[in-house]
Amino acid sequence: MTDRELDAAGIRDPELREAYRRCRRLNARHGRTYFLATRLLPVERRPAVHALYGFARWADDIVDDLHSAASPAQRAAALDELDARLRAGLAGQPTDEPVVRALADTAARYDIAHEHFTDFMASMRSDLVVTGYPTYDDLRAYMHGSAAVIGLQMLPVLGTVVPRAQAAPQAAALGVAFQLTNFLRDVGEDLDRGRVYLPQDLLAAHGVDRDLLAWSRLTGLPDPRITTALRNVAELTRAVYREAAPGIAQLDPVSRPCVRTAFVLYGAILDAVADDGYRVLHRRAVVSRRRRATVALDGLVRTAAARIRPTGTGRRGVTEGEHGGAATNARPSAHDGQPRKETV
Repeated sequence: MTDRELDAAGIRDPELREAYRRCRRLNARHGRTYFLATRLLPVERRPAVHALYGFARWADDIVDDLHSAASPAQRAAALDELDARLRAGLAGQPTDEPVVRALADTAARYDIAHEHFTDFMASMRSDLVVTGYPTYDDLRAYMHGSAAVIGLQMLPVLGTVVPRAQAAPQAAALGVAFQLTNFLRDVGEDLDRGRVYLPQDLLAAHGVDRDLLAWSRLTGLPDPRITTALRNVAELTRAVYREAAPGIAQLDPVSRPCVRTAFVLYGAILDAVADDGYRVLHRRAVVSRRRRATVALDGLVRTAAARIRPTGTGRRGVTEGEHGGAATNARPSAHDGQPRKETV
């Protein structure tokens, strides 16, 4: 975390500053797309995003680190310990875990509902015991905790120009769209972990089951039934992107370039999967550096344009109790992307 970002966010406590720096390092190391998009946000909002993503990454690593020899029971115990620290931190109790400390500070500063974090932890626990999902509805129920709540956590930080509840469905859908994209790209890696995050009924409709996926993974050979099923998953995912797309215009204008950039980059992953013939069981689809650079440049241009808007056009959203679309000159509230309190 840069001193400029921390200073702009009003984070002055030395230990808390280091906690946020740790979250930023997690973001930079594990989430290239998220990290790139976050750099398009106003500097004062970046620490909060790094805290939210850092915690999610921390929990996910407990569940999915293939390089760890930890048993399922040990992973469950580690999740329980993290959950206990999370609940204590959200309750305002001291914690010696830097990532939790930064997260708790962000949750308090932006008035983020605690249920979004507890739902996330419940979803992480299910990954230790659930290895497949019979239907798309079952998968969506899982993704509420693993993905939709990430969008809902982000919403107060990004700010909105409509009441937050109005923007929530699209924010949740965007989280789901991003995760469905990851599931499609990472079918092979997830299969190595013993999981299939694609609806069994959708696969079965094309004559595909776990055994066929495992055969293709092992032999490196494609199968037209798998290709057709994965193409169907991609179409389903694009439908969720269309559901989420109107939400970008509901955000604070200075936050839109960040989210639009992530939206386009994740959509480009779908394109890369299709361009590679849906060979995700055999290799990871990658967005080219040229494509990433083009999207990033567009994001920078949009960011600059948003920040030079005349005073009073876009920096403030409506308050939680308002229902009109016009911005007000009232003091910014939590859902305007402004913290509710200063830290010391």
